Amino acid sequence: MTEVAEVAEGSGKRVLVIHFSQTGQLRDIVDQITRPLLAAPGIDVTVVQLRPVRPYAFPWSFWRFFDTFPECIYADPDPIEPVAVEGDFDLVILAYQVWFLSPSLPVTAFLQRDAARLLKDKPVITVVACRNMWLQAQERVKEYLAQAGAHLIDNVVLAERTHGAISVITTPAWLLSGRKGPYLGGLLPRAGIWDSDVRDTARFGKAIAAQLPRRARGDTRPMLGGLSAVTVHPGLISSEFIVRRSFRLWGKLLRACGRPAAPLRRLVLALYVVFLVAMLLTIVPVVFMLKTLLSPLTRARIARQRQYFAAPSGESGELLRTNP
Repeated sequence: MTEVAEVAEGSGKRVLVIHFSQTGQLRDIVDQITRPLLAAPGIDVTVVQLRPVRPYAFPWSFWRFFDTFPECIYADPDPIEPVAVEGDFDLVILAYQVWFLSPSLPVTAFLQRDAARLLKDKPVITVVACRNMWLQAQERVKEYLAQAGAHLIDNVVLAERTHGAISVITTPAWLLSGRKGPYLGGLLPRAGIWDSDVRDTARFGKAIAAQLPRRARGDTRPMLGGLSAVTVHPGLISSEFIVRRSFRLWGKLLRACGRPAAPLRRLVLALYVVFLVAMLLTIVPVVFMLKTLLSPLTRARIARQRQYFAAPSGESGELLRTNP
């Protein structure tokens, strides 16, 4: 049965925290956000860690890592153990990793099966941990939340600060080896979200703890505005659309070759890995150069897109400047 931890008891507001962390990084983020809630009088916190029926081992094996992406793109998850939590909650925090521009498969399974029962009419804060691309994953989560009748009131995103050209090497190295690095004698930095950024997520827990006891049931206003909850990188907006289209084409082909680990599917998957490496070395640099050259012509459209994807919490860090 899915692990459920009743981590605080009392009377007042009730918070449900749902997450799945394969590497442990997202669990550390959840711990930082919930710590101020645990210390706050009048707030009860229930933490649910989703558990797949067939566990996703960490570190990943090479083949299972890449063989997972068609099911991620087409939202076809393996089952998870039943979520054994009942009752009414005043706030839900849903924390998820990004797998191939999609919410991780255990979280997708939850959103397909249990979201309507637990999230209907509830204010929801999403917390995202990723390498650098998260926009398309969040769009899919927003669709699931809307179908469940939930209200997305805030979104927190933590991404790696390492340059994308480096993290595209170090992050897979971490996922496939279990070692964060540094690598090559320090030539390449540690993979993952910076420890300081993980610790700083406590500011979101403090903001929630300060506001939630005073909020009326059904209040759907954001609570985390002005806290630099998200950063939208303009150069990645169009890149995500391009990569997602590629994922869908290859994912459809791979799914037509059979279930994961099928021999024909593995053969085509090997071709896809070669294609992916070639694309990273050739097409991606060209697209980056074109976007740079065309940026003066697309500035207004990108500004609108940036504002849309940053909602509802926004990119502003005004409160951090006024209350350091």
